[in-house]
Formats: sequence, C-alpha cells, structure tokens
Amino acid sequence: MRPSPMTTRTALAAMILIASTGLAGCGDKKDKPAEKAPAAAQARAVSVGSVETRPLGGGVEASGQLVSREEAAVGSELSGYRVARLYADEGDWVRAGQPLAQLDATLLRAQVEQQAALTAQAQAEAKRVAGLDGQGVLSQEQIETRRYQAKAQEAALNELRTRVSRMTITAPVSGQVLQRGVQPGQIAGGGTTPWFTIARDGLVELDAEVNEADLAGVRAGQPVQVSLPGGQSVSGVVRLVSPRVDSNSRLGRVRVRLPVRPDLRPGGFGRATFGASGAAVTAIPETAIRYEADGLYVMTVDSNNRAHQTPVKIGQKGGGWAQLVQGPPAGTRVVLGGASFVTDGDVIRPAATTQQAAR
Repeated sequence: MRPSPMTTRTALAAMILIASTGLAGCGDKKDKPAEKAPAAAQARAVSVGSVETRPLGGGVEASGQLVSREEAAVGSELSGYRVARLYADEGDWVRAGQPLAQLDATLLRAQVEQQAALTAQAQAEAKRVAGLDGQGVLSQEQIETRRYQAKAQEAALNELRTRVSRMTITAPVSGQVLQRGVQPGQIAGGGTTPWFTIARDGLVELDAEVNEADLAGVRAGQPVQVSLPGGQSVSGVVRLVSPRVDSNSRLGRVRVRLPVRPDLRPGGFGRATFGASGAAVTAIPETAIRYEADGLYVMTVDSNNRAHQTPVKIGQKGGGWAQLVQGPPAGTRVVLGGASFVTDGDVIRPAATTQQAAR
C-alpha cells in the first residue's frame, strides 16, 4: 500500500523540525561563552600573620660580666700580730662596724701597761718643776726637758692605745662578703691581698660592652632585660653610659643596675637587651604596616579571606614588632610583606606565614 500524500507531508515536516532543532542546539553550544573561574582560584597568595599580645624585644643587644657596683677591700694596718679569731666568711652578710677578725692583743696590752707607767712617771717629774721657771733651782733647759719627756711618753701611750683599737678588724660598709683571704693563726703583714672583699649593699651590676654604633641608642634610665646562663631573665635599668670608647675594640661600657638577688654573682655572665619591655602589649609585625600619605594602615583578613584596609597607630618598636596603640584586636589576621600589592576588598590566598621568623 502506498502512503497517502498527507502522511508523507507530515513525516517530512517532522524531519525538518528535528534537523533545525539539532542545528540550533549546536549553534547555542558554540556561541555560549565559557563560565568564569571561581574568585578563589584567581586570588593572590600572600603571607598572613596575626596581631598578638606579647612583650616587645629591644633593638640593641650586648653581653658582659656581672660585677659589684662597689667593692670594699678590708685588711689590717698592723703587722706582726697573729690572727686570733675570724667572725665572718664568704657569703655572709655584714653590717658597717661589725667585727670581721680579731688579732691577738696579749703582748700589746702588756706594752700599754708598761707605757702607762712610764707616762705617769714623766708627768710626775713635770709637775715637780711646775712654777720653778726663773727661780734658779733648776736650769730652764732641765725644766723644759722634763716637760717634753712627759709629752713624749703620753704620745707613745696614745699610739699604743690606738693600736689596741685596731686589733679588731671591722666592716667599713654593709654588704655581702665576696672573698676571704685570711686564715686563723696568720701573722699580719704588709701583703697586698685583702683579708675580706665586701660588695657594698650586695649590689651587682652588668658591665656590658656595647658597639660604638649602638651607644647612641642607649641612655641612663633606660629599661633593660638581662638574660642569665641558667635561662632566668632579670629586669634592670641603665645606670651609667661610659663617656669613652675603647680605641682598639670600638666598644663602650654600659653599667646596668640590677636587683639584689642570690643568683646574681659577680664574675658571672649576662646578655642585655636594651629598650625591652617586660610588659605584654598588643603588637603587630612591622612587615604588616603600610605607610601612606594620610597615615598608617594594615590589611586585615576576614573569615572569607577578604582583605580590608584598617588605619592603625603604633608606639614603641622592638624585635620586628610594633606596639599597637590603636587598631584591630589581638588574634586578627593581617597581610605581611606583600600588603602593598593587595587592595581593599581583594580576596587573598593565605600562604605559609613568616611571622614566627619575625619573633
């Protein structure tokens, strides 16, 4: 059976419709623009740090020895006498006037008694000639001789009594005994070794050697953090900056006053950080700060990794950090280093932070 003309026309129309639809579909796929890549894939990779609460480090470091602020060397002015007793030893704390050692005064006391008798006899002879001047009983020369002898004997007695008072060796200042150089039974002589060395009031300082170029940044009254070999940290204050620089080493000496502590011993070692702040402050890495014509800014980063330009005010600096007087709170993320290439509103991709290296 042959198809009717109506059926043929209907099938042909359907084929044309399908073909045109397919061509239209191909044309749509060809002309449709490619979808844009996600914004995160186009974000710039930058280092990100954070605002922290921490003490600031100082900009100048120097090392040196712990020394006594003042040392009193104690010895005996007398010679030939035996040391009978010692009252103090190394490490003891003594007060001014306290006995440290006693010399044997047995022989000296006998000499004092003998001299006292001679003095009394001479004074008696001088009294006998009192009022005989010009009377011719004795010559004037004899009278004056007796008077001079009385005065000489009295002076000799006073000298011996002074020796007796020096037989007890006392501390000239209050402080801690650092060294004892005398032994019981030793004969006092003219040696140069002190019997006792006393640190006045127990005061110990750091005698730091500072590079000539750094001396300009050190001043009296400046706070200092001193690190000891045992890991302890001690707060001190600059007491004295030397007015001269060693011509060979190009180093200047700085004396740092330290508190009285048993672990601070003269002769020990210490490392000073000048200008350090022991108090914790809100601080930001210096590499995060942008210096613009109208002030200082940082680029903070929100939870969506979007950067925001934030004005700040800073205080003291030290160790790669700056005190944040006004700005974002501790814990806020900030762009480091490459902040100048990031603008307000940019989406960034945080990279490995260098903040630890800045500490």
